[in-house]
Amino acid sequence: MRKFMTMTAIAALMVGAVGGLARAADVKEVQMLHWWTSGGEAAALQVLKGDLSKDGYSWKDVPVAGGGGDAAMTALKAMVAAGNYPTASQMLGYTVLDYAQAGVMGDLTETAKKEGWDKAVPAALQKFSVYDGKWVAVPVNVHSVNWLWINKAVMDKIGGTQPKTFDDLIALLDKAKAAGVTPLALGGQSWQEATMFDSIVASTGGPDFYKKAFNDLDEASLKSDTMKKSFDNLAKMITYVDPNYSGRDWNLATAMVIKGDALVQVMGDWAKGEFVAAKKTPNNDFLCYRFPGTEGSVIYNSDMFGMFNVPDNQKAAQIALATATLSKSFQSAFNVVKGSVPARTDVPDTDFDACGKKGIADLKAANDSGKLFGSFAQGYGAAPAIANAYKDVVTKFVHGQIKTSDQAVTELVKAIDDAR
Repeated sequence: MRKFMTMTAIAALMVGAVGGLARAADVKEVQMLHWWTSGGEAAALQVLKGDLSKDGYSWKDVPVAGGGGDAAMTALKAMVAAGNYPTASQMLGYTVLDYAQAGVMGDLTETAKKEGWDKAVPAALQKFSVYDGKWVAVPVNVHSVNWLWINKAVMDKIGGTQPKTFDDLIALLDKAKAAGVTPLALGGQSWQEATMFDSIVASTGGPDFYKKAFNDLDEASLKSDTMKKSFDNLAKMITYVDPNYSGRDWNLATAMVIKGDALVQVMGDWAKGEFVAAKKTPNNDFLCYRFPGTEGSVIYNSDMFGMFNVPDNQKAAQIALATATLSKSFQSAFNVVKGSVPARTDVPDTDFDACGKKGIADLKAANDSGKLFGSFAQGYGAAPAIANAYKDVVTKFVHGQIKTSDQAVTELVKAIDDAR
């Protein structure tokens, strides 16, 4: 049985008056809790703020820094428990379903029918934005995590070429190390390490193995020698980070690649938003490749705006937010800046750069071929309790609390079983 956060009491709060943030809002204000605080993320969010301001809606930020969103979700849980929930919150898939099951989400179904969202939004995203037949959230984008971001000048300097296999990637990192450049930019935070491990597992075992292990939670796959080898490959990758990586935020790791202090970062395509904000362009300043061994597959997550059951005098603002978010114009303008691709399948790639066009084409191909997989690390492979257990095991392995890959596999299976 899935473990949901304890929310029976939270659902009961719906009976009473809504307090705090919600009480303070008027009909022309949108209150948004989010963790988009880096330069590229803030620039992308400004697109939405601008669209809403044209319709007379003010914007009240409730930002909670922390690239993985863990701190934001802790803050949201406390707010909801106290009856202080915002108009909307940035959320990831299974978290949306948790709050929907608790009965605290709004109902956007009438707007969804009017706007034809069911025809435009991929089924994989509707799985998380629709609950019990009702639209409770709107997807903002589709991110994918299995990317390499490479500084082109450093790549040219060391004579590197696109790695096609994991061994090719290790050879490339060795070249950077020999040239005196930090090979791999990484932040020692559990979500970053687990996000990289998503790609390593897909590369080591292939797409079918990734699905069985990290979407289906097949115990035989989780216990397998392939998973053990995946942990061995993770251990190998960690030898290429600099000694100061512990606790580093993801965007600071991206900045290392932008500046040429590091060759490569393994990160979701939100990293591209930092390159864009720094006025860098693909193929001239940086290169975007799929993690070797994962070409043809997309390991995705999607930022969603979960819509809470706000008082009647705030619902017009909430509908305006939802409508603006899923408009074709916003989906294009926002994702061009953010680095992600649209959450609608009918948005042209005209305004996207080379990496964006590849992302859009890859998403379509993966969706058509059945190789579109939810990121375990990013909240689209399993419920939050299970995903957190996964991240905990990965980070303990990276930081030496779990000593061997054999032990890591044992601990991973136990942690997932305990969290189910």
